[in-house]
Amino acid sequence: MQERLQKIISAAGITSRRAAEELILKGQVTVNGNVVTELGSKADPAKDTITVNGKPLQVSQKRLYILLNKPVGYMTTLDDPEGRPLVTDLLKEVNERVYPVGRLDYNTEGLLLLTNDGDWANKLMHPSNEIDKEYHVRVRGKAHASQLAQLAGGVLIDDRKTSPATVEVIQSSENNDWLSLTIHEGRNRQVRRMCEAVSLSVVRLKRVRYGSLSVGTLKPGEFRYLTDTEVRELGQTKKTVMQEKTRPAARIPSSKNYKEQNTIKNKR
Repeated sequence: MQERLQKIISAAGITSRRAAEELILKGQVTVNGNVVTELGSKADPAKDTITVNGKPLQVSQKRLYILLNKPVGYMTTLDDPEGRPLVTDLLKEVNERVYPVGRLDYNTEGLLLLTNDGDWANKLMHPSNEIDKEYHVRVRGKAHASQLAQLAGGVLIDDRKTSPATVEVIQSSENNDWLSLTIHEGRNRQVRRMCEAVSLSVVRLKRVRYGSLSVGTLKPGEFRYLTDTEVRELGQTKKTVMQEKTRPAARIPSSKNYKEQNTIKNKR
């Protein structure tokens, strides 16, 4: 059966559908020896010979869904010109080719999903699904109520305001605050740039939750396979909300550094 090339490439676990489109536009995909550069082009993976960057395409029938606790110092790409370690280097036991669902920066750690199911990955990454992603952010110094309010209400990044976020101080010390920041967008380096926009310096950044999934007890570098239920629920839910507990949009804990309790709420 003929399908769009970008869908076939994505289903093979080479890369996401969006990145597959870029490969086609750059002339890096051939069908039966002919270079294809039109995004509407179709092929039959069962009959046609498809190559990507000169390598024959093999479509796997086995679908894999992986949750990895990414350590700092790994790239969430399938290739790095500088030769830095890749997240796929941590999956030596996985025989099928998988790719990351979205990205985490080189210096960002935590929950990362990988798969070879292009349709599932595209559902998760599509902006209309608004899947919550929770980060724990260690910032230098103290986070003031006005800064939390700005983060919760949205800040300008590239002349476009971010959507309302959920933010609270979850731990406070003399030199640093730990924030919980939940967003549903996926802009490049968004959490770091949001903090920069309100003059907060990020010392450490970790993603702890993606929709209904949490990093749990996985140690950095460890991974597990998702259950069928987890795959189905995450792929079908438009907007996944944490079921175990609900929290105010912003909360500053009482301590000697804070004279009163402040709560900020933003409705989406």
